[in-house]
This record gives sequence, C-alpha cells and structure tokens, in this order.
Amino acid sequence: MPVTTQAANSPTPETSGSAGPLLEAIARLSTAPLTEIAQRLHHATLPHLGSSALVIFTEDCTGRPQKKSGDESVISHVSIAELDAVRSSLAGHESWWGRALIGGQERPILALPSPTNALLVLVDPRPAAGDSGADQTGDGVPWLVRYLWNLAAERIREKVADAPPSYLIESRAASAERVRVTAELVDRHSTTLETLLAALRSPALADGAARKSATDVAAKALVELRTLSDRTTELVEEPVATAFQRLREDLRPLTHFSGIDVQFIEPPVNGRALPGEVAHAARAIVRGLVLAMVEQPDVRRIRTQWDCDGENLLINVRDDGMGNLSADAPSITRLAQRVEVLAGRMTIDLMQGWGADVAVTLPLDPPGRKLPDAAAWDLGERELEVLQLLAAGQRNRAIAAKLHLSENTVKFHLRNIYRKLGATSRSEAIAMAHSHGLH
Repeated sequence: MPVTTQAANSPTPETSGSAGPLLEAIARLSTAPLTEIAQRLHHATLPHLGSSALVIFTEDCTGRPQKKSGDESVISHVSIAELDAVRSSLAGHESWWGRALIGGQERPILALPSPTNALLVLVDPRPAAGDSGADQTGDGVPWLVRYLWNLAAERIREKVADAPPSYLIESRAASAERVRVTAELVDRHSTTLETLLAALRSPALADGAARKSATDVAAKALVELRTLSDRTTELVEEPVATAFQRLREDLRPLTHFSGIDVQFIEPPVNGRALPGEVAHAARAIVRGLVLAMVEQPDVRRIRTQWDCDGENLLINVRDDGMGNLSADAPSITRLAQRVEVLAGRMTIDLMQGWGADVAVTLPLDPPGRKLPDAAAWDLGERELEVLQLLAAGQRNRAIAAKLHLSENTVKFHLRNIYRKLGATSRSEAIAMAHSHGLH
C-alpha cells in the first residue's frame, strides 16, 4: 500500500558505508548522458536495494519517455499504459510497494516519484546483501536510493533542456514513429472492434445475454484503445499555453531576484499544440536569450512573447538596453544552432540606444529535408538488409526466415546495427531508419 514518510532523521551519505564507491556512483550519475542514465542509476542503487530491472518514465523526453536497465524479458515489454497505471497507484505518496502489471506480467515493484514529475519503478525489489536497514526511512526505502533517484531525475531534465541538435533530430523521429505505429494499431483494431460490435448488435442473433456481454467487453476495449492513442499524442505534444506557463515558472527565480522586470505576453490558449521537441527547445531558447540580455548592465526590462500561426511557433524577446547584445557571442551562437536544427529562423535587430529585438520562428511540423545518407552509418550489406526488414515491421523470426539465417545471427546483426546507429532500442532504430528513407 502507499506509504507517506518524513525523512527528517534520514542519514547523510557519509553514514551509509564507504564513501568512495558512493561518491564514484554519484559522479558517474551526475555526468551520465541521457542514454546511460538508467544503467548508471541501476548500478548505483543495487548495493542499497536489489532489483531485477529498473524503469524510468519521464515526459521530459518526448521521443524516449522510457529509460530502462536490467532483465531484458521485463524491460523489452514495458508499456506506457502500465507505467500510467503505476503512477495512478502512487497517487501523490512518496513511495508505493505492491504488485503491478509490468512487462506484461504482474510483478512486485517499488515506485518512487520525483520533484521533476518523473517516475521510477524498481522490479522485484529486495534488501541488498549485508544491508542492515540503518539507512532506511519509515517506508522502507533506503535513503540513498531516493537520493540517487532524485539526482538522476534532475540530470534528465538538465540534459533535455540543453540537448544538442542531434538529440532533437532523433527524438523527433522517435516521436513521429511512435505516433505512426500507435495510429496504425488504433485503425486496425478499431475496425475489428467496430465490426464486432455491429455483428453483436444485430437482431439476427438469438442469444441476447451473450450479445450484451460481448458488446460490453468490445466497447470497453475500444475505449481503452482510443485512450492509448490519446495518451501517446499527449506524450509527444504539449498545449502551447501549458508550455508557456512552464517557461514562466522556469524564469520565476530570475524575475524575483534580479530586479529586472520580465514581462510575459501569453499565446492564445486555443493555439495549436506544440511537438515536445519544439516546446523544450522554445523554452531553452527564451531562457538563453533572457540570460544573455540580463548580463547587459543597462537592461531593466525584458519582454517575451509567444504566438502561433497554425504552422509555426513565433517567439519574440526584447530588452530595453542600449542595443549592445552581440549576435556573435557563444551563447547566442548555440541558440542559433538549436533554432537551425528545427528548420527555424532567428533574426536579431539591434537598435543603438533602444535595445535588442530577437525574433524566432519554429516550424511545428518536421522539416522536409533529408537527413544524412544511411551510408554514413557504415553498415555491412547484411546489416543493411536486416535494418530494412526491421524498419518494415518484421520480427526477428521473420527476418531470419527471409534471409535464411538463425535468430541468434539476426540478434548479432541487430546489436551491431544499434551500436553503429547509436540507438538504444528497437523502436529507436526503426525511427532512425524511417527518417533516412528506409522502409
């Protein structure tokens, strides 16, 4: 059952065994790239709480909201619907021990929230060997596990906020792939269920009770399927008004302590929803511009405005300084690169004695230009054949039969393909293949 605890008497890290391994784990976690955060967190928590698998669910990463480590039979089957159900069971508490459907089976889990709204699920949690329980809080969660998890969650948020152009491209491709697959799933099963409903509602069927029971089951399945489609869309899109409100919250400490009047002109509440990558990039761009303007000694007022014309997010940031903002400054150059990777435009109008006026346009739809040719991945002929069949939706057994290989050989090729692409999962490799025109 859910347990709420207070950690007033929690031990500090130094009271939990040797500080050397702990400090090393903290250092590795605090410098982890996005693709390795789950693995490093899992490794860091094992000395304090055993688990067969670890799953992070974070909506900050729209392209890859799940980050996983551990038992492949578990992590390869975890779904967003399962994680949503676990989050509901957590229901605002500081931890939840129980059994839940994870990876298609009911398993014992420990679920922990974070201040960033990310969710951590540890599968088959058990006391670590030699653990005395001295560092546990009232709910049985080792203090260090909670500490390391909060550190990892904050690292994810920081890495997404400062994501390089390559991450934005891959994340957007993965988001588009998940929407495409889910839409196909919805279309296929909706047709089946609607046909089933039509047949079962037919007066030609004599058994009314059976018809009613089957109708109720099919109707429930249809609702769940539509809910899954809506939930997937929510993960990769963010209402423009919500995205702008998060920007205001991000900049609140600056407006409170700097003495500078930061004004916000809000976008229309009914504006088109923003793709997750655009929303994250837009907030990072505005934060960067505001911080650059604040560094000028003569600035007293900054105005930031968002608007949406249905096809683009329109951003305007203006200060009341002397017009000395340098377009060649490294911080501004990095922002321009972020705009460019999203096929956007940024113009800076400097008016000596009147301030700087920066306009940014970010398209809401993926750019139509081609990404670098797949040859850049340096795939062998057989690896390319495997990737093409993978991108076409074939499973390992079907790929093996098609190419007259064993399934183990297919798995061997897939491991090499993932390494060369820099992909961390099957779905990510499929998304990257589609973005390069492989179908």
